[in-house]
Amino acid sequence: MARQAPANPLVAIIGATGTGKSQLAVDIAVRFNGEIINGDAMQLYHGLPIITNKISVKERKGIPHHLLGCIGLEEQTWTVTSFVSEALKVIDEIRSRGKLPILVGGTHFYTQALLFKDALVKDGQNQNQSEESFEDMPKRWPELEESTEKILEKLQEVDPVMANRWHPNDRRKIQRSLEIYLETGKKASDIYEEQKLRRQDSPLSDQDVSNASIKKEPSTTSRVRFPTLIFWVHASQDILRDRLDDRVDTMLKAGLLKEIDDLEAFLQAQVKAGHTVDQGKGIWVSIGYKEFKRHHQSRQRGDMGSLALSKLYTEAVEQTKAATRQYAKRQVRWIRSKLLSALIDAEAKDYLMPLDGTDPRLWDSKVEGPATDLTKRFLAGVALPNPTQVSDVAEELLKLKEQDRSSASKHLWMRKTCDVCNVTGTTEIQWTQHIKSRAHRKAVSKFNAREHASVSRTTTDPVPCRKIQEKNSTQLKDFTAVVK
Repeated sequence: MARQAPANPLVAIIGATGTGKSQLAVDIAVRFNGEIINGDAMQLYHGLPIITNKISVKERKGIPHHLLGCIGLEEQTWTVTSFVSEALKVIDEIRSRGKLPILVGGTHFYTQALLFKDALVKDGQNQNQSEESFEDMPKRWPELEESTEKILEKLQEVDPVMANRWHPNDRRKIQRSLEIYLETGKKASDIYEEQKLRRQDSPLSDQDVSNASIKKEPSTTSRVRFPTLIFWVHASQDILRDRLDDRVDTMLKAGLLKEIDDLEAFLQAQVKAGHTVDQGKGIWVSIGYKEFKRHHQSRQRGDMGSLALSKLYTEAVEQTKAATRQYAKRQVRWIRSKLLSALIDAEAKDYLMPLDGTDPRLWDSKVEGPATDLTKRFLAGVALPNPTQVSDVAEELLKLKEQDRSSASKHLWMRKTCDVCNVTGTTEIQWTQHIKSRAHRKAVSKFNAREHASVSRTTTDPVPCRKIQEKNSTQLKDFTAVVK
């Protein structure tokens, strides 16, 4: 049964690096008169096609690519807010030409911020906030530069819900929660709750109601910014590992070291001109540059023998490969925890379609073919099949782990500390895993043995162990209490 075609549709392509996202984006753009929007933070920078893994002009097949190479190395790094603002402008321009916007990239934080209206906490904040304003934050709010313990104490005073949400050593998250309060005058927990209520209270339009019997399409009043079909190009870990290692070797043959030399020369020119360069963000944290920095410096100084320099080179190659593999794992973790959870909350999970790109020889039948059929149905307003009917990998990939759901559930945001092990849990699952662990049981056993030995001479109480167990059980029950 057909329904009305979606207004202002968007196709998004996600997945780990090296899975073929850019290729699929071009395939869809060629077939459906589309234009492509880059969603990779490193590929925003001008030049450096090797270290940023930009799609070549030949591979683009004449398809316009936007936000690709649009930032000079001397310019300020874009915040995610800047990216969303510019991407929305590009999407409007593409639609004005009667074409389909296709978002592709591996910076899934950017993708999620663009797909969802409230992915960022923006209440009371300046939408034009820049990196410079964030650097000035300690000047405006010196308490954010206090010790983590002090920041947590302050957060406990103003927003106990968020204070109980984070591990006491997680400085970044504790600091961010307090920063939101200082910037907006509102508790971060209240802002999140208001966003949740807005999503729940948003009424469905008549069209949404009529479509609900077929398959609920995210309405324009929901969290989802546009009707969006998302393709997740996936490859098995063992195959992807080899593929990524080979890609690093290819990058080296293509001139990676020359680009690193160019970057280092630019850096030295900036320093000589008196400019401060923050090497902890932007292009300076790109994989390859930092791993080869020592090798580059030693090569430029000429103070190392060929054997030692060769060893340094080999180490840098292995570090680059390892960093690339770790990055791919982080990308998948983000999809499976953050993005999938957000799609479930928005009742849009069935618009995420995993595709198996493990075997390049089966690209047409496993990736391009299904994606073409699904895009055609999506744009025509035809009900989509369940993702598990499209790909064999969908069922496993779309299983949301319980710990990921609990981390997003406010009623489970409670922190407990094991007095015996000095271990802190911030969710029920973390706490349960700890008190059932072998390490905890062993520590409790030793604790009780010491307690029994110390009190046996002066008391007849034979069960200090029972007291520990009862305390743990009580703390576990406390996790189920709803935070009001």
